[in-house]
Amino acid sequence: MTPQQGLAMPAHWRDFWLLTKPGVIRLVVFTGLCGLLAAPGTVHPIIGFVAILCIAMGAGGAAALNQYYESELDGLMKRTANRPIPAGRMDRDAALQFGLALSGFSVVIMGLAVNWLAAGILAFSIFYYAVIYTIWLKPNTAQNIVIGGGAGAFPPMIGWAAVTGDVTLMPVLLFAIIFFWTPPHFWALALFVKTDYARVGIPMMPNVAGERSTRHQIFGYSLLLLLIAVAPFALGLTGLAYGLSAFVLSAFFLLLAWRVGFRVAGEGDTLKPEKQLFAFSILYLFMIFGALVVDRAILPELGL
Repeated sequence: MTPQQGLAMPAHWRDFWLLTKPGVIRLVVFTGLCGLLAAPGTVHPIIGFVAILCIAMGAGGAAALNQYYESELDGLMKRTANRPIPAGRMDRDAALQFGLALSGFSVVIMGLAVNWLAAGILAFSIFYYAVIYTIWLKPNTAQNIVIGGGAGAFPPMIGWAAVTGDVTLMPVLLFAIIFFWTPPHFWALALFVKTDYARVGIPMMPNVAGERSTRHQIFGYSLLLLLIAVAPFALGLTGLAYGLSAFVLSAFFLLLAWRVGFRVAGEGDTLKPEKQLFAFSILYLFMIFGALVVDRAILPELGL
């Protein structure tokens, strides 16, 4: 009998916190906040806070539903075996109820306190991650990360809609930046944890198409990312501060992707370039969205 099949002890509040995948939520909240701050117009600080809180709650609820559904697989993978459910610290039903409650409250509060367009996009993003990605794409296709990347790309669009009540070209481009960032970011990780995914039969790209193809695709998506990242400046939607930052950051990202894409990892290799790309990819998203806020919100306030 596995821990999750037995009687789980009453969960500690930290386990509920871990269900929300706080490491991922930080990035979700940050990009959502940047979308809100970069949007034209103003929003009352309390309304803005509520909007970001709802984005965080929605992302946390979707993460909890993901862990509820994948608890058996998590128990078989080294990097996820200590999550609350497979470790036996939480009952699956409690995780399900927690995830549904967070998700539902986030959408209702967003609609009532902010606007229903932002609430609708938030609801779809939760459904996208918990159902389309987790249940359908992830176990069935090696394109799971490519298509599923849309789930994490909605926050800046939600933040923008919270201020403006509409969706224009700029938030679509912000969505596209995260969408094209996701494959090289996640496949860099998949290259050094591929045995975990192989053990549970999840068709991640390195296990299905092979390492060489995955490496080449990492470079290809990184090249597309560079083009998408500089598009807001090229289209006149941002200033030079963002344009230069996007180009430099994306060029360095592409350089790291080239090192990953055109090397052959030998037996006993530490996969250092892959780990460097994965680590920088997280910093990249923080920095490029930070540059967007500086360019669109801070510099104009300073008259620059």
